Amino acid sequence: MRSSQLAQTIANEIALLVTSGELAVGDHLKTQQLADRFGVSRSPVREAMDMLATQGLLEQKENRGFFVKEVTDSIAERVREDAEPFEVANDYQRLAEDWLTDRIPAEVTEQMLRERYDLTKSQVNDVLMRASREGWAERKQGYGWRFLPVAKTPEAFEQIYRFRMLIEPAAMLEPEFRLDRKIIEEQRRIQLRMLESDIERLPAERLLHNGALFHEELIKMSNNPFFHLSLVRVNRMRRLLEYRSRVDRSRTVRQCREHLEILDLLERGEVVEASYAMRRHLGGALSKKSPVTWSWSHQAHEKELLEK
Repeated sequence: MRSSQLAQTIANEIALLVTSGELAVGDHLKTQQLADRFGVSRSPVREAMDMLATQGLLEQKENRGFFVKEVTDSIAERVREDAEPFEVANDYQRLAEDWLTDRIPAEVTEQMLRERYDLTKSQVNDVLMRASREGWAERKQGYGWRFLPVAKTPEAFEQIYRFRMLIEPAAMLEPEFRLDRKIIEEQRRIQLRMLESDIERLPAERLLHNGALFHEELIKMSNNPFFHLSLVRVNRMRRLLEYRSRVDRSRTVRQCREHLEILDLLERGEVVEASYAMRRHLGGALSKKSPVTWSWSHQAHEKELLEK
């Protein structure tokens, strides 16, 4: 991918972090942290921040770096128009669906993908870098790429949620659980920003990311790293199936409100009640999402039969 193309993609990603509330006004953007997050070098990140400063989304302060500015309605609207949500990222979606339906092997080369999808070298790199950021692809040592295990069936999806219903409430009852005010305040800000902004217009990718982030940040307060590592892994495994099943945006509003209720309970020191609330919250999510995944599975099976 040419540097300018990669920088534009990263600029879109950073802009979505700002408009979704994950980055707040005044936040200092650290080049290395963003480079690590997107799996790129610092050069395209700096170029992306230069772009966003020109657009008025960031402010560059001499000898201090880039900071988030107040987002006006016009800037937010332009960001939404420029961003590339999952639903319209055709090349990425084709690759993801083929991996979900076992139409491609776990180990591939860029040349193989170029021929299969009729893509240029830069387009394949763009798709693979995005898959890497989403946590389901990684570059092999030396040559080629490897796709990582993901939930590909409704049964696996339900098993992940039942696993989460065990570990997330239990994490709050760990002996070393400690309330982190910084995490609470940050997650409250993100959830409120989502409710106050137009959830119908935010990309599905950002809605799902913010939802997963809420749970991953809260489980950190258990001070048991195995809880956090387990949740991060299963969240990555379910992400593609959730994308494919589409996001229920009306359900997202309810999820945000339930997240805020859990935060309220924790702030009041009602940890046991928060644990129960978390289990109810996850159980409700499973009851809503499971029929959707079964519907997708049925449609995918019918499509496969027609193609034979």
